[in-house]
Amino acid sequence: MEWRERSGIRWLEANLPGARAIFSTRSAGSIKESPVALADAVGIDPSAIVSGRQAHGSELAFHDSPGGGTPAVDGQVLTAPGPVGLVYTADCLPVAVAGSRGAAVLHCGWRGLAAGIVARGCEAVAATHAAIGPGIGACCYEVGDEVLAAFEQLGPGVAEDRMLDLSEVARRQLRAAGVTAIDAAGLCTRCEAELFFSHRRDGGPGRQAGLVWLEREVG
Repeated sequence: MEWRERSGIRWLEANLPGARAIFSTRSAGSIKESPVALADAVGIDPSAIVSGRQAHGSELAFHDSPGGGTPAVDGQVLTAPGPVGLVYTADCLPVAVAGSRGAAVLHCGWRGLAAGIVARGCEAVAATHAAIGPGIGACCYEVGDEVLAAFEQLGPGVAEDRMLDLSEVARRQLRAAGVTAIDAAGLCTRCEAELFFSHRRDGGPGRQAGLVWLEREVG
């Protein structure tokens, strides 16, 4: 994963098999208000972006062309070049996966992770590679008993006392789903105030985004 910058806008970029993933910063403004500045900097058509009304679940939407509505889903699955999948985040993890059947970008808060969105997204595209974008780190993510209990089956190392490591949860779930190559940003949205919006830190409406698109036909 590498930093890119154009026209004063910075983002992280990851190359996946047949696909590209990017993770925005607050330099592009709140993507939920408008993705146009980011799209122009990255070189994609804003009208190709597909997104959903995120519900902190594990439902996926499938796309082989741009357009469509905004169903209550937390994952965008791409099966052909053209559409650009987008999820909004402000402490939750954006996770991009790619494999022989396409690519997907997943909105991974603790509820979505507990509901199995990683396994569903990986199965949908036969994922072998993944990129985990910035999210709240174990340094800042104190949780309650319900959240800790949701990930007990993953074994030691995903939490210390009440501090949950969302990125490690995602990493273990990716490996369990057959993903062999995982790239992670390792950046905490709550700590890095100059780079990222953080709901837990700010409580505001600002959102960055994770995006993925296919650069060639799959199959």
